[in-house]
Amino acid sequence: MAKKKATVKPGKNKISDKDRKMAKFCLNCPVCKHARKQQKGLAFQFVQKIEGNLCPFCKAYERVYGKKAHQPVF
Repeated sequence: MAKKKATVKPGKNKISDKDRKMAKFCLNCPVCKHARKQQKGLAFQFVQKIEGNLCPFCKAYERVYGKKAHQPVF
């Protein structure tokens, strides 16, 4: 039996310039920046539970960098 390769949908993984600009805004957002740096507290919980699902900048950050807006940057 031949194994099938996983196919990637063509439009699904493209990152636009708009996504990059929005992700850059998330990098400089004071709430997200604090959450990434401290990894605890109210800002961290806010970004982790609420903002990541609602904020278009956090969603763009996830698309561009491949991780959630509250995860630390190494």
